Amino acid sequence: MTSAAPYEALVASLKSLRESVMGVNETVISTSDGLLVAADTATAQPESVAALAAASLGLGRRTAAEVGLGGLREVVTRCNGGYVVVLAVGDHALLVILADEGLDLAGLQRESPATVDHLQSLLSAA
Repeated sequence: MTSAAPYEALVASLKSLRESVMGVNETVISTSDGLLVAADTATAQPESVAALAAASLGLGRRTAAEVGLGGLREVVTRCNGGYVVVLAVGDHALLVILADEGLDLAGLQRESPATVDHLQSLLSAA
């Protein structure tokens, strides 16, 4: 991402998701190999989140392929204090969502496809 406008558009899309789904606190976009692209975070270390989420997505993809249940849709990790949700953004990027225990998971599953499509179009244009 060399231009400020695409970066700002990515962050605006992340903020929009946070504002539209209850429980979403922070979001990160990274390449599928774990390099940070953009983040809307307050407390998380976005570089670390990006790298760990890429590993999680890779493991999820391999698991899905091994068990033969079709393509991976998402990786959801439920923790004592909330959720980490990793979504593929095409073949070369991913979206990480950090949420509290009050996450509206159904709302996230309803809203995230449009966000992923928008992020993919922004990343393709860059």
